[in-house]
Parts: sequence; structure tokens; C-alpha cells
Amino acid sequence: MKMEDLLQRYFGTQDLAEVDPAALPAGVERMRVDFGLERDRGHRFALWTLLYMLDAAPDLDVAFEDPADRDAARTMMDMLAAQAPE
Repeated sequence: MKMEDLLQRYFGTQDLAEVDPAALPAGVERMRVDFGLERDRGHRFALWTLLYMLDAAPDLDVAFEDPADRDAARTMMDMLAAQAPE
């Protein structure tokens, strides 16, 4: 699942900067619903990652039953934090 595909599906564009701020909450809500219904681990992780980047992700212990998935999410969080401008 590519990030561009997720952006297109939930926000109608592949560029997050083009999303109308008023449309953002509706797209995030649809993603949260789909996240709750998704059973494929890879798809769930992709959805959770985008939700995390939008500051809307559920907590790790709620989002992932598998400790390996939680560890992968923590690693991703650390990588994003390391890339954030100061």
C-alpha cells in the first residue's frame, strides 16, 4: 500500500499540502474506521502510519496486538522524529 494511494483514497489528492483543511477531519475519520476494520497487517500498518503523521493514530497498545508490530511502529516513530526539523 503506497502512501500516495492512501492520500488519493482519503483526501482526493496525492499531495497532502493540497488538502482543504476543512476536508481533513472527514478523511481522517474514514481512515480510522477503515483501520478498525482492516485485517491485513501491512495495510493496518500503512493506515496507522498515515494516521500517526496526521496526529490521529490510536495508541500502540490499542492499534497492534502483535508486539513485533508495536516495535516496528516505535521504530518508525523514531525515524520520523529523527527527520523532523528542529
